[in-house]
Amino acid sequence: MDNRPNADAPATRRNRAGGRSARLAARAAGPEADRKPVWAGMSGGRFNPLTDADVLAIHRAALELLGSVGIGEATPEVIEIATSKGCYLNERKRLVFPAALIEDILIRAAREYVVYSRDPAHADLHVGGDRVHYATSGEAVSVLDFETRSYRPSVLRDIYDTARMVDALPNIHQYGQMVVPTEIENLIEADINVAYAVLSGTTKPVEHAVNAVEALPAVVEMYGMVAGSEAKFRDRPFVTFGGCPIVSPLRFAADSLDVMVATARRGLISDIAIAPQAGATSPAYLAGSLVQVTAEALACLAVVNMVNPGSPMSFAAWPFTVDLRTGAFAGGSAEVAILMAAIAQIGRFYDVPTTVATSMSDAKMPDAQMGYEKGISAVVAGLAGANRILESAGMMASLMGVSWEALVIDNDMLGMAQRVVRGIEVNEETLSVATIKAAVSGEGHYLGAADTLRSMESEYVYPAVADRASAQVWAAEGASTMSERAREVAGELLSRHFPQTISNTLDANIRARFPICFDPAWKQPA
Repeated sequence: MDNRPNADAPATRRNRAGGRSARLAARAAGPEADRKPVWAGMSGGRFNPLTDADVLAIHRAALELLGSVGIGEATPEVIEIATSKGCYLNERKRLVFPAALIEDILIRAAREYVVYSRDPAHADLHVGGDRVHYATSGEAVSVLDFETRSYRPSVLRDIYDTARMVDALPNIHQYGQMVVPTEIENLIEADINVAYAVLSGTTKPVEHAVNAVEALPAVVEMYGMVAGSEAKFRDRPFVTFGGCPIVSPLRFAADSLDVMVATARRGLISDIAIAPQAGATSPAYLAGSLVQVTAEALACLAVVNMVNPGSPMSFAAWPFTVDLRTGAFAGGSAEVAILMAAIAQIGRFYDVPTTVATSMSDAKMPDAQMGYEKGISAVVAGLAGANRILESAGMMASLMGVSWEALVIDNDMLGMAQRVVRGIEVNEETLSVATIKAAVSGEGHYLGAADTLRSMESEYVYPAVADRASAQVWAAEGASTMSERAREVAGELLSRHFPQTISNTLDANIRARFPICFDPAWKQPA
């Protein structure tokens, strides 16, 4: 049944919806399932910083680099695979990728992949095309402590705690590993425990790094135990596997390259990151940095598809910058925002799934710098149509630190960013002609109109911690800052949100099978 106002009906009070009580009831009921203000996978791609000719020029320059300079320090395994497919070693023992080979691989490459949720309450991520999702990641080494307001080394529990906070924040669609367990020195043990902590913290789609290829079988076995079998996990993967297989400029990183090859062999999602810094490890000219990082990403795409044609992979070119005055990392810069938007456009040119890294901040505390750096870059990346926007919440101190209150603030910010990405729908209902006629002929306002009630939860995003009260109300309620309110919300989440993601029986089986360092008491309120 269509409940929209009839444009041909006379303008009478039947367009009213019952006054204040009806408005409160409609608000309490929440939006209909198909009428939300924002959602995972909205279409982006309206903003294109490059012309079509620019994209083609970058593509051709990247192919020229791959076909002449090539990529250095390939492992013997990759050399054997690649040379059997048409690559060769040049006089400097660098692996050269002919342009025709790259073009053929681009035709065969996966166009999209799905990262599933373990709980239908959370959305599956359909990654590809112009669909936009926001996720965390970062692997910082420190956390901004609640009480002391100073940074401390990150530990295993922080992975669990950040995961369960993200589990409760609706505008973050995927949890990606935000910190590293600095107390665990053995890389294999660290990888296994990271996987366990991520599994324990959320049922949203997840991502984490694998640093040691020797840990991959155990990690996949653990995920298979959670899914019911490894076959079921491969059919509905709820995790993507990160790594950094390139050392810029134009060299492979052996350990991460081994993980990428092993992941591709299993048909799992290679969720790599290639992160040169313009002016340091890539050219200072932004176009030149795009050429280099595109070449590096294409080389990784080629290797994955030579190992397993069509295996899912993120085109994860992350061109960062440094402050050329000091050499300091500048992740919150305008240049990073525009570079990541360009990568989204290049990925759509290739029609491959993209990830970018934006919405990080170089600020050390939740402040105005954090707000504008994060907000601008989050909107730009979404409008550009990046498929998964990583580093999008909680990351501060030039990717070296994570803040609990920043996670809460960024959830608000990402709701606003997604509303901008969504744009404005224009159709018979939203044009509101009948409603305008009723207001003009009737009470002269729209406060109780049926359209107002119907649209208030589908058109508008309401922040959780931002303040919209009058100055008088704000003062009467304690004159709190956003950071203070966010810290309170974060504290409440940490004290009460303990998602039950693994049954006691399964947990015991996992602990019997693997060297789990995770204290079971962490999963209980203090």
